[in-house]
Amino acid sequence: MEHTTRDCEGQHVYVGLDVARKSWKVSIAGEALEHKTFMQPPSVAVLAGYLRKTFPGAQVHCAYEAGYCGFWIHEQLREQQIECVVVNPADVPTKDRERAFKSDRVDARKLARGLRSGELDPIYVPSRQAQEDRTLVRLRWSLVRKQTRAKNQIKSLLAFYGIQLPEEVAETHWSKRYLAALEQQHLRYASGNAVLQTLLSELATLRQLISDTTRRIRMLAEQEPYREMAGYLRTIPGISTLTAMTLLTELVDIHRFESLDRLASYVGLAPGSHASGENDFTTGITERRNAHLRHILIESAWIAARRDPVLFETFETLAKRMPKQKAIVRIARKLLNRARFVLLRRTAYVTSVR
Repeated sequence: MEHTTRDCEGQHVYVGLDVARKSWKVSIAGEALEHKTFMQPPSVAVLAGYLRKTFPGAQVHCAYEAGYCGFWIHEQLREQQIECVVVNPADVPTKDRERAFKSDRVDARKLARGLRSGELDPIYVPSRQAQEDRTLVRLRWSLVRKQTRAKNQIKSLLAFYGIQLPEEVAETHWSKRYLAALEQQHLRYASGNAVLQTLLSELATLRQLISDTTRRIRMLAEQEPYREMAGYLRTIPGISTLTAMTLLTELVDIHRFESLDRLASYVGLAPGSHASGENDFTTGITERRNAHLRHILIESAWIAARRDPVLFETFETLAKRMPKQKAIVRIARKLLNRARFVLLRRTAYVTSVR
């Protein structure tokens, strides 16, 4: 019997991956027909081996949705010389039937279909160093949220049992004096005291973790590749080292945004719109956003509006015709524009005076 070696040189194969912790759903399509959809272990090596054996010499294109698994699959596929893109789940073209009958198989097949038709827009994949630096900065904000929750739990416990601290202590707002007064509080029974002490212990741990993480972020800001650009960003009123590092680790490369509108859209400081026929309505800021960047920029905008004369005047003018919460969003966008200018020009910001 004569045996022939299959050669797929010049062919294109499109692979959609629906990745999960215990297994992956894989959908493979050719240039005209779907090949097959199957389940496999969560392993790049297993997938690469199957593709090389089944489609020797073919140009393989893979795609999967950004999510909890991060970018390690993308990294390992590239190491295997397999092209791979990561996409925003909200941007994957989806039919109405696929929304009604959603499954891992459906998700994998629509990724393969979108990849073949060229309808998938890949998201930016930062380097591994940039990812880990970003994780450090995000950790601090996560710890701050946990600290806020711990404080609220303590205040709720005191309110539930009618415990009030002296007014001169209560006004110090979580100072050392305030915490010392909390330590001296006692409920009637051991179980209640155990709850209070546990919550106070959790708060003390979180405060220490936040302090340690903040110190690491400040040290990172003094190292390459952040030292120069973090210094320039700090010349903008309202931008601290933490804000600068959030900007640098979230944006990574400012040149990937071709305009301020694109950057503002990524951050979530661009207005949404709804057009139908001759009617075109502009809505509030879009729900689509980088939550970390939008939050920190709006926080920084409140500080900048007080420190910068131009932004102060702008905010006062805007606040006369719209709620302050909307006015500060406009200030945040101006702050973002200043950060973009500094990052593109690689120069310090000079505050203008009217």
